[in-house]
Amino acid sequence: MKVALVCPYDWSKPGGVKAHVANLAEYLMARHEVRIFAPTSGRLAQDGVDALVEHVGRPVPIRYNSSVAPVGLGPRVIYRMKQRLMEYDPHITHIHEPLAPWVSMAATVAGPMPKIGTFHAWSDSDRIYRLTAPFIRKIVADLKVRVAVSPSAQTYASQAIKVPARSFEILPNGVDDVRFASAEAIPQLVDPDRPLLLFVGRLERRKGLETLIKAVLRLRADGQHLRLCVVGEGPERERCQSLVPPSLRTEVLFVGSVSHDVLPRYHASADVFVSPAHGGESFGIVLLEGMAAGLPVVASSIPGYRTVMTDGVQGRMVPPDDAVKLAEALRTLLVNPKLRAAMGAEGRRTASEFSWSVVGAKVEEMYHRVHRNFVAEQSQQPDS
Repeated sequence: MKVALVCPYDWSKPGGVKAHVANLAEYLMARHEVRIFAPTSGRLAQDGVDALVEHVGRPVPIRYNSSVAPVGLGPRVIYRMKQRLMEYDPHITHIHEPLAPWVSMAATVAGPMPKIGTFHAWSDSDRIYRLTAPFIRKIVADLKVRVAVSPSAQTYASQAIKVPARSFEILPNGVDDVRFASAEAIPQLVDPDRPLLLFVGRLERRKGLETLIKAVLRLRADGQHLRLCVVGEGPERERCQSLVPPSLRTEVLFVGSVSHDVLPRYHASADVFVSPAHGGESFGIVLLEGMAAGLPVVASSIPGYRTVMTDGVQGRMVPPDDAVKLAEALRTLLVNPKLRAAMGAEGRRTASEFSWSVVGAKVEEMYHRVHRNFVAEQSQQPDS
């Protein structure tokens, strides 16, 4: 089959939706012809998944869901998307975040049929969706299948655009469990006497890094000889670094963004994965990556994270933005290596249920079903 994957966000930058599309493309490309349509701000590699990307405009950062989303804007993007998709003439057009301007929305409105839309977002505010709900309902009516990555994403989208929740299928994000399970540690980060906490994410307020740093400072004051490694970039980096006293700056490492290939090595070097996000997460892919590496997880108890994790099984869940509770949960794991190992083992089992070999097969089956039904529908249309 010829499959068009549409991503509304800057392909040159890391991001959850981009990672999902890239992993899906990697899974599909062994058996299908795949092309990715996305805005790009920088030069891409000429091999691997990047070689599949069709540039359809330059991204512009806009604020959404307490974050910054780099999306393609402008009327030329709409024209270019329609033209490129029609030239490619795919059997399936799979649009991620089908209402995101303008790359995905253009594909949703004018892309070739049959079209599938995957809704990734969750937010505690649906103001944008509510204001445009009548217009949006007309757009999504053309989607042969509406997919949500989690029950929270399903509820958010269905309530916001006023369509029944049952009109969505749930297909979760996938995790490359083998890559995270087999990575080698970074020797400089490994110290049996000083456990390492790992945070991975964009450095913005909703990710909760400030809360984590406050918890780490409490634990250090209580005599815990732990360290923290922060992987990621964002507008909160300078402010969060300033929260760390000079005497501890060698113990709290800000390493910036790291490549897709190198990231699992940081997981392999850590003892506990921590994700204290305040909200705005529809799914827990970063939790699954930590679990796949065999790490116990300490995370905020928010809807998207509860999709993949149960408190006391793969780790501990704590109230969002509560440094005291976060410190207590971390202390419990830090002083009990056997508990860490047991929760890490449970996490690995959980991650295997979300592996791309499992999730990708379900997506592929959906493509075949949608294409068969579409061909059958077309064959029943009267000749003009």
